[in-house]
Amino acid sequence: MKKRTRIAITMGDPAGVGPEIIVKALSHGEVYQKCIPVVIGDYAPLADAIRFCNLPVGLHEIREVTEAGGEFGNIDFIRMDRIHVGEWEYKKNNAVCGEASFQYVVYGIRQAMEGKVQAVVTAPISKESINMAGYRYSGHTEIFAEYTGTKDFAMLLASRTLHVIHVSTHCSLREACDRVKKERVLDVIRLAQEGMRQLGYSHPRIVVAGLNPHCSENGLFGTEEEREILPAIDEALKEGINVSGPESPDTVFVKCQAGQYDIVVAMYHDQGHIPLKLSGFKYDLQKDRYDSVSGINCTIGLPIVRTSVDHGTAFGKAGEGRANDESMMDAIFAGVMMAENRGKNK
Repeated sequence: MKKRTRIAITMGDPAGVGPEIIVKALSHGEVYQKCIPVVIGDYAPLADAIRFCNLPVGLHEIREVTEAGGEFGNIDFIRMDRIHVGEWEYKKNNAVCGEASFQYVVYGIRQAMEGKVQAVVTAPISKESINMAGYRYSGHTEIFAEYTGTKDFAMLLASRTLHVIHVSTHCSLREACDRVKKERVLDVIRLAQEGMRQLGYSHPRIVVAGLNPHCSENGLFGTEEEREILPAIDEALKEGINVSGPESPDTVFVKCQAGQYDIVVAMYHDQGHIPLKLSGFKYDLQKDRYDSVSGINCTIGLPIVRTSVDHGTAFGKAGEGRANDESMMDAIFAGVMMAENRGKNK
């Protein structure tokens, strides 16, 4: 029997949908065929999620991640003792939840850095709550970068039909424009190749989006393509990377989704996130719910594997049993794949 990959799943913000999507995902037997999942969190939110979702699973507390047996029906978890009954309210930010969710992530990172797990899968945190707890981070990506000592990293998003990696993410649009520099664009092209290889693409076809409308129309609408983006592409080509562009942002994602390319290097957060979520999220207005929430978020460039759901805490539906676990399932399977491919590449 093939040895299963051990992964850590951080619980996310207790007031959000993290506990719910985790216990729902771990109620599927196919997860346990692929890996040994260990939840880093606390008993009360996990037990409550099992209750209001009426799931036929139990909780098995362990002291070390290496003790996990990976038995379907018993969710192995590390009790961090950070949050207890009555200390959180669904749908609301608070410092206690921020402290708890931050410590879950830090613990998961440490387990991966020590080689005790082969990947870390993260449930959503609230940026407001972790800042209320005193931690000045704009998201998971920056936490992972700091606690692993990583300088060059990027956010890669993937749905079943589209892959996108970003030159910048959580900053103002004005600052995002200023960050489009040759050195950064070149770094992200290299990270795109690394990330896609971990996702199973041996020779990924990379395309770079322009920053300006119509890639600036030969300087009519800007100069970033000529001064910063094109020189980065030329340098990457000299390194043997299969990359092209820049291509107009209003058509490049359509071409990638059609199969002409494997991944788009996007210049800023919304340029990449909007098409990615259009490709993976399906919302039913009449039923007021998402029928599909597929897609993952990966941090590329780290010394460890990190994947995540591609959505937030969803406070609006937290504690109600309505959250969709599809993205969590995708993140778990992607984490396993990336860990295995990373091992092969090494």
